[in-house]
Amino acid sequence: MAVAGVPLSVLSLAPIPQGRTAADALRATTEQARRAEEWNYLRFWVAEHHNMPAVASSATSILIGHLAGATSRIRVGSGGVMLPNHAPYIIAEQFGTLATLYPDRIDLGLGRAPGTDPWTARALHRDPSGGLDFPDQVAELRGYLAPPTPGRRVRAIPGEGTQVPVWLLGSSLFSARLAAREGLPFAFASHFAPDQLHAALEVYRREFRPSAELDRPHAMAGLNVMVADTDERARYEFSSVQQRVLSIVRGDIGMPPPVADIDALWTPAEAQAVGSMLREAVVGAPGTVRRGLLEFVERTGADELIVVSEPFDPAARLRSLELLAELWEL
Repeated sequence: MAVAGVPLSVLSLAPIPQGRTAADALRATTEQARRAEEWNYLRFWVAEHHNMPAVASSATSILIGHLAGATSRIRVGSGGVMLPNHAPYIIAEQFGTLATLYPDRIDLGLGRAPGTDPWTARALHRDPSGGLDFPDQVAELRGYLAPPTPGRRVRAIPGEGTQVPVWLLGSSLFSARLAAREGLPFAFASHFAPDQLHAALEVYRREFRPSAELDRPHAMAGLNVMVADTDERARYEFSSVQQRVLSIVRGDIGMPPPVADIDALWTPAEAQAVGSMLREAVVGAPGTVRRGLLEFVERTGADELIVVSEPFDPAARLRSLELLAELWEL
């Protein structure tokens, strides 16, 4: 039974550490999913990103199928699919196929951000509206997954009638309002964009309309978590995550190994930028992290937490998730 009745899930980018390959990253992510299932995490989600040398989760649907096949009961899904990058019909077919192969185990988290740079967006033939018609795309996709209706000319097969659970993801008020209006579960990306966390959750709960899918609001919040045997070791391992964010700030995305003195690597302005993006991070020994998570749950009222725990070393990644499962009593 999870502490405070709040389940834990895992979000992965299938990170490619410096000096490693995409094959290494995918093997490590598969083992991470297997162990997350063993340790009773509720979900294991992977996120769509493109043209990023440190991220191997670009073909999100394919990776979800592989991870679902490598496990037996943990829910596997997208955190998320960036819907404006795709035709809703194709996503309905892909996730309908996944749901047919792995019944009651697939989640479809949807976002509207590019998940990439402008040049790659063009290569993806991304919807030129920039996501402004995202609500229409979500409605179209959900229609393909709904039970069959007479006269429907275009059908997703597999897909039709699977009613794959749809989540809306976001880091602003836009998706919070849409999730509330449609009566869908909502996940906020506070692990990298925490500025509007509280405002988005407040809007989502205030404006929520019950639906056939959900009778009350269900809010998930993302945060970075790094657990090790000591606070000092956790801070050391987390320095690779800080460097990863620093590389985003500098426009050169990578995943370097941890360092003993992170302050030697950045300017004061860069330290402030990284600290702002990672301020919803909980780092330390088990007791420290338990207190931090309880404070976060009390402050946000989150119904579920999804954690990113991806230091440079895959062994440290697994140890962090194992300790987290123990301290949260999964």
